[in-house]
Amino acid sequence: MPESTPVAVHHQIPMHNVEDWMYEDFQIGDKRRSIARTISEGEAMMFNAMVLDMHPYVADQPFAESDGNFGKRLVAGAQVFSYGLGLMANNNVHTFSYGYDELRFIKPVFIGDTIYTIRTHLSKRPKCESMGLVVVSYEIFKTSGDGVSGDLVLYAEHLQTVKYRDPSQWTDQIEK
Repeated sequence: MPESTPVAVHHQIPMHNVEDWMYEDFQIGDKRRSIARTISEGEAMMFNAMVLDMHPYVADQPFAESDGNFGKRLVAGAQVFSYGLGLMANNNVHTFSYGYDELRFIKPVFIGDTIYTIRTHLSKRPKCESMGLVVVSYEIFKTSGDGVSGDLVLYAEHLQTVKYRDPSQWTDQIEK
């Protein structure tokens, strides 16, 4: 095995976990489900510390048990949002986040809960000379423990710009 390989040769190797679909490939109605993941106490506290969220509902077990509405500590909504989107991250080299709409924290998520995400392609429209706008929904569920059913805990819509394969096809439809 050679001690060093030129970078140009490495660029010929396909990257792992990367997509390269274009605006024209986006199919409205397409649905995907993520794997599930359980949120541990350690990572919940680490997230709280990183974002300086030490609210008693997420950081103080005695408070949550005695004075809280749920009898136990919550996972921060921002963490559930981040994990839910991360579970569906597609790493498309042609898309760029434009923002989020309709973000709603519907039900509480607790330390030890297991979540998964369903992504649905909602809409698309030409936006500018080189990119269109696509909208996907993220529905984040927590499992009930029976492995079959789950409760919707968070909903958000992600707006993304995505490059056209053939920009000339969309020039008369872009936003003014």
